[in-house]
Amino acid sequence: MSVIDIVRPVHYRLKAFRRDIHAHPELAFEEHRTAELVAARLESAGIEVHRGIGGTGVVGAIRGGRGLRAVGLRADMDALPITERNTFDHRSTRAGCMHACGHDGHTTMLLGAAELLAERRDFDGIVYVIFQPAEEGEGGGRVMIEDGLFERFPMESVFGMHNWPGMPAGHFAVHSGPVMASADRFDIRILGVGAHAAMPHLGTDAVATGAALVQAIQTIVSRTLDPIDAAVVSVTQFHAGEAYNVIPDRAELSGTVRAFSERIQERIEARLRELCDGMAAAFGVRIEFEYRRGYPPTINSAAEALLCTEVAAALVGAGQVETSARPSMGAEDFAFFLQRKPGAYVWIGNGPGEGGCTLHNPHYDFNDDIIPVGVAYWMELVKRILPVAT
Repeated sequence: MSVIDIVRPVHYRLKAFRRDIHAHPELAFEEHRTAELVAARLESAGIEVHRGIGGTGVVGAIRGGRGLRAVGLRADMDALPITERNTFDHRSTRAGCMHACGHDGHTTMLLGAAELLAERRDFDGIVYVIFQPAEEGEGGGRVMIEDGLFERFPMESVFGMHNWPGMPAGHFAVHSGPVMASADRFDIRILGVGAHAAMPHLGTDAVATGAALVQAIQTIVSRTLDPIDAAVVSVTQFHAGEAYNVIPDRAELSGTVRAFSERIQERIEARLRELCDGMAAAFGVRIEFEYRRGYPPTINSAAEALLCTEVAAALVGAGQVETSARPSMGAEDFAFFLQRKPGAYVWIGNGPGEGGCTLHNPHYDFNDDIIPVGVAYWMELVKRILPVAT
């Protein structure tokens, strides 16, 4: 009997759990109901449970044999501030909040694996199942680490998994190296001198400065970076003025920077600052520039990525494991975990991303059919890392 077949008898129960979480989504650091449901299920399976790690995080410790080696498996629990537009029975019951990224499915797959690992205990060592809050922009992974995650639960390596719409259901993608990009933010305040729109010579135009700056920013990637270095610099906000006949005295720009290395982040930040200084001098205005580092790039360690590739191939066949998939410019706070420990973050196919069923879309829903595959992957990974001595 394959490990996927072992999971199938509990699929209906896990599916119901996933849909319950979907119907009751909770935003970052507000995952009280979800965390308690997870903790209660872990405890009922005889798993040692630790609540309140990093706020609403939950960690379960599953021990098998006498080994002291340990591995961490992580799933995220939070939802997004999006109004769901689905009409199925398990749609969100909370206005302006929905599971539009599949964290309900991630939580369910790891919970199912934890329950079966606790039942079978066919490994030698300790498995820490990490249910993380606040992945969506609030850095819950970093907060758990600051709360002593790795000191309280020492582990050799740590692993994560995310569903991927557009990839065939049950397929896997494993990257050796970068998987997801960094996510930094910048704010630019242009302070000029306001004037009547019919008398522009009496002021210094913050809007004209901002327009020129937006155009100049587009040259950072195309004319500053090596063409081999992937990066994105996007201005996503431009606010200025309130009247038709007034040249405003200020304009505000904001945007995001995505890259796969700290070297590129530093180069882009420096170039943004240089452009702001140059435009200030050219247009006779004052410019305030603020750059904030967000999530670092998510970078798999080579040995752990190879291990994940082998586990996935043994589970679903080598033909269903992609090892040459391009990384994503999206960001993921599992990156903080991988800065501290070796490990890997893999994608599991969620099926066609058609009809709005893409990440962060109000019509998205996690594909319940892939739950057994995700659960089996976690179980096989544990058995490979913590094998029972023969």
